[in-house]
Amino acid sequence: MAKSPSKTPLAGGFLLALSLLVGVFVGIARGEASFGFVVGLGVGVALLVLVWLVDRVRVGR
Repeated sequence: MAKSPSKTPLAGGFLLALSLLVGVFVGIARGEASFGFVVGLGVGVALLVLVWLVDRVRVGR
């Protein structure tokens, strides 16, 4: 009997939170905390979209 793939969706919230924190700390080190936040937000949203697309392909929707 073949094992069916898991239907549990992937979660990317951790990637968003991590990218925001890293962006802020890098921004603080460079003297531009707000810019680091915005860059971290952009990277986090891009990673969320990537996780969402991979999940859609994986589940086959």
